[in-house]
Amino acid sequence: MNAPFSRRQMVQALGGGFGSLALAQLHSSAAIATPTQPLLPHFAPKAKHIIHLFMNGGPFQCDLFDPKPALNKFAGQKPPGADLRTERPTGALMGVPFKFSQHGQSGLPISELLPNLSRHADDLCVIRSMHTDNPNHGPALFLMNNGSIVPTRPTLGAWLSYGLGSENQNLPNFVVFCPGRPVRFSELWSNGFLPGEHQGTYINHSNLDPRKMIPFLENAKLSPANQTKQIELMRQLNQEHSNERNADPALEARIRSMETAYRMQLAASDAFDISLEPTKTREMYGKGHFANGCLLARRLAERGVRFTQLYYGNGQPWDTHSNHTASTRNLCKDIDQPIAALLTDLKNRGLLDETLVVWGGEFGRTPTTENADGRDHNPWGFSMFMAGGGVKGGQAYGATDDFGFKSVENKVHIHDLHATILHLMGLDHEKLTYRYAGRDFRLTDVSGHVVSKLLQSPQTQV
Repeated sequence: MNAPFSRRQMVQALGGGFGSLALAQLHSSAAIATPTQPLLPHFAPKAKHIIHLFMNGGPFQCDLFDPKPALNKFAGQKPPGADLRTERPTGALMGVPFKFSQHGQSGLPISELLPNLSRHADDLCVIRSMHTDNPNHGPALFLMNNGSIVPTRPTLGAWLSYGLGSENQNLPNFVVFCPGRPVRFSELWSNGFLPGEHQGTYINHSNLDPRKMIPFLENAKLSPANQTKQIELMRQLNQEHSNERNADPALEARIRSMETAYRMQLAASDAFDISLEPTKTREMYGKGHFANGCLLARRLAERGVRFTQLYYGNGQPWDTHSNHTASTRNLCKDIDQPIAALLTDLKNRGLLDETLVVWGGEFGRTPTTENADGRDHNPWGFSMFMAGGGVKGGQAYGATDDFGFKSVENKVHIHDLHATILHLMGLDHEKLTYRYAGRDFRLTDVSGHVVSKLLQSPQTQV
């Protein structure tokens, strides 16, 4: 397996001037072809970019998008159907104190916890019948991100980068925002066995100064003029170095990573600087790491970044095993305004039609209670939503049982979700493969189908 070149290694090398050696490839008549250039999709795509809002920990579907009156009616009891096996022991049904009302011309039911997002009801395609394979965070996170419960496979963002290439050679094609330093699960944005240039670029947006978000963004040792001279000096040596190694894929990946790092010295200073936004726009999104992440995601989408993933918090803030009701109220207050602002901003800029916004966690939560006021993990049935990018808004697709425990109608597995997302981006999930270790791998493994009822219209072959 090709070892990915880490971002720290990349920018440290760039800070020492070595990045200019790699950039010489761009000026060589025999330069290695750049595989991240735009590639022809299988279909005419409905979406060009994806913004994935990841609620790590798992929100409870019946608090937000899947109203279940029976939960309150039978609260404190455990009737048949509410006794599915969960990761931890749970008790009787626990009621939902939040009211639902219908919104938009579609009349889509949305919780009172999301008053701003409710104004976009006709843009939302809510999937109420999601289900996954494992109730534990680790395997469920891997499955949602890379289509497998093991951490060695390429992630969705890496597959999109590999299949479609890049619209902006000056920025990474796959960017991940997560505040703080993630202590685990960096495999969630891994390239796996795909070439190293498709790995996600992790950005800590706790500090909004682009020079703090991206270490060594400026070359402290060389001026642009001297860097250019260095490029010309090293061009031939760099080409000879590559030729001697017979176009080694690991070397090529490192060279291309450094090329991107060099170009980012100018492009990232603009793209990652939200202080350039008008005050009115920043106020529309609100304050906090998630609000800033949503605004950064919009700035990257309009600059052609293929896949931007925004994690809510570092850890699993939606993992409400206790104090569920109060925690959910606070969490929703924190995400409601920024997501609504993101959809409004994309629409006002004419970007929503070509930008697919995906919201959800790795699984849901149980309608039964844990620790008096908590809810356990629930892989049997949960909700996600998509907006823009060719999906049919104003609908709730699929259904769970009377208590919101298990998907029972038009069930959608993670492989189906991935197949549908790839289809919206113009890719056939069965044809997007990579040969490794003697077999052809794909994101959806050996299953998955496109959920056509989620789409505005079918794509055509190109």
